[in-house]
Amino acid sequence: MRFSINRDRFVHDVQNVAKAVSSRTTIPILTGIKIVAHEEGLTLTGSDSDVSIEVFIPKEEEGTEIVRIQEKGSIVLQARFFAEIVKKLPGQDVELIVQDQFAATIRSASSVFNLNGLDPEEYPRLPQLEEDLLFRLPQDILKNMIRQTVFAVSTQETRPVLTGVNLETDEGELICTATDSHRLAMRKATIEKNDETLSFSNVVIPGKSLNELSKIIDDSNELVDVVVTENQVLFKMKNLLFFSRLLEGKYPVTKSMIPTQTKTSLQLKTKPFLQTLERALLLSREGKNNVINLKTLDGGNVEITSVSPEVGKVTENIETQMQGEEMRISFNGKNIIDALKVIDSEEVKIIFTGAMSPFVIRPIEHDHYLHLFSPVRTY
Repeated sequence: MRFSINRDRFVHDVQNVAKAVSSRTTIPILTGIKIVAHEEGLTLTGSDSDVSIEVFIPKEEEGTEIVRIQEKGSIVLQARFFAEIVKKLPGQDVELIVQDQFAATIRSASSVFNLNGLDPEEYPRLPQLEEDLLFRLPQDILKNMIRQTVFAVSTQETRPVLTGVNLETDEGELICTATDSHRLAMRKATIEKNDETLSFSNVVIPGKSLNELSKIIDDSNELVDVVVTENQVLFKMKNLLFFSRLLEGKYPVTKSMIPTQTKTSLQLKTKPFLQTLERALLLSREGKNNVINLKTLDGGNVEITSVSPEVGKVTENIETQMQGEEMRISFNGKNIIDALKVIDSEEVKIIFTGAMSPFVIRPIEHDHYLHLFSPVRTY
């Protein structure tokens, strides 16, 4: 095998594929990146058996030559070294030559690396998925949906299904839900679908997979094809395929958790509220419980307090528009901060149904997402 390629393009695509490679895999061949040179161009593959990423680099794009293939062939190279080497090469172009016994030579300007490769025949084949369940949505919306939900997945392995984000359809909309049983993030989006009867539920994608996917997708309105099967999901972009296994188990029904009535509602400016909570958390962090107390005052303002017996106390008042009954409630401040950081709205509405009942935070400007939190019992 022998080819030369534009270095910048190669670095970008090798980095993307390397995101799927884990150094902790028990299958030695999966510590490598598979490179195949064929008539149309190059194909790079990385996998840790949970996530697989395949990138195709065409010979030319928009009239510009990217890859020159002198000899077809394939090899697997250790991702840990190969990705770092490619990134630090000095020249504009990279040449890769493979001789017998999978000995690879990488040249760029005055730099020459010799690497020992592995047999590409041993590399597992990527699954061929039936595209019966397929829908499309723009990359920027998908990226936003991940950002606004994935932070709420559970980090505890005691209930593995909660370490993922649940996807389901409802009346033509895609609904993404994440919960760790103390908080819940839900985001909806309209999708394009080939089949009007498209409907699915309980498609749970690991949070880890979605975090890697969000690093790869662009903030563009180019469409992503999403293919769902029984135990895999595939995201198809222009020259990139991203496979992830799905989590097994029944995702909890979350619709019924969201309160429908209101006892007290507050309207607050998002940024000042976030900064107030961050200041309050400076003291409650010591107690490891992150508890912050909120109390409504006469005249419609809100008092935020946080007490740490060993350290001290902080009190701060914020302006708000209040409707309904007076209210005292305690909550995990860190969870609220995480949610406020992903809300793209200048103002938020908080809806309370009682001091010991879950409460909802919604952006004022949109109605396609919400966050639900359990209060903390402090007495």
